[in-house]
Amino acid sequence: MNKRITIAGLGWLGSAFASTLTTLGYTVKGSVTDASKAQELTGKGITAYPIVLTEAGVTGKIDTLLSDTDVLAIMIPPGLRRNTGANYALKMAHFLHQIESASIKKVILVSSTSVYDDAQGDVTEKDVPKPQSNAGKQLYDVEQIFFNTPAFETTIVRFGGLFGGSRNPVRFLAGRQGLSNGNAPVNMIHREDCIGILLSIIQKNAFGHIFNAVAPQHPTKRDYYTAQAEKLDLVAPQYDEEGDTIFKKVDSTSISEILRYEFKVTL
Repeated sequence: MNKRITIAGLGWLGSAFASTLTTLGYTVKGSVTDASKAQELTGKGITAYPIVLTEAGVTGKIDTLLSDTDVLAIMIPPGLRRNTGANYALKMAHFLHQIESASIKKVILVSSTSVYDDAQGDVTEKDVPKPQSNAGKQLYDVEQIFFNTPAFETTIVRFGGLFGGSRNPVRFLAGRQGLSNGNAPVNMIHREDCIGILLSIIQKNAFGHIFNAVAPQHPTKRDYYTAQAEKLDLVAPQYDEEGDTIFKKVDSTSISEILRYEFKVTL
């Protein structure tokens, strides 16, 4: 029985997932990077420990975090978009060593559809990622070292753009002009479906798989963000007519075939 769940990364998605699991009767604990945040979550019934991953190693009560764990869900933001020069792959290699030492047998690694390059066009799990950016390469490297370790079974979940609750990307785009690639399809997923897919993996013991987790609808950026702006009474972003002609569109064959999961939120 996969009833004891540890979540590495109790952020926007991880904390909501923890709350759902707790409601369903699972024993849940997790990590954050800030001691005050750990205290706050523990006060809400989710035992949390301050854990920090660096290029030099792992600090905090990592042994306590990883003990008595049936399934470890890793939701640690790579922080690669800020171009800080961080070595995410090295940090995660240190974490991998700790997980192996803890004798955990089942791991869910949350990754991203950014492992696929835009030039790859239409992709499913059957397509091998060919990342060209530094961020994409590091993410794919981490996927490989976790998926190929013999110490435990890893399922990789590549989420598309995340939205839900108060998070809506159009808030950052509203009123902007001269944006490019308005004809590109969006690859997004609602937090409710993220949680549903993660829960389904645990309940169906679906380990050793790779899932692209993206809503099956792919409206263009222009159409999608215009509609979202209207819903929120914001000024719609304006896109240039010209732009690239090859766009990444991420779909999943495994979500339906293996999990039999049906998306709850449409785009």
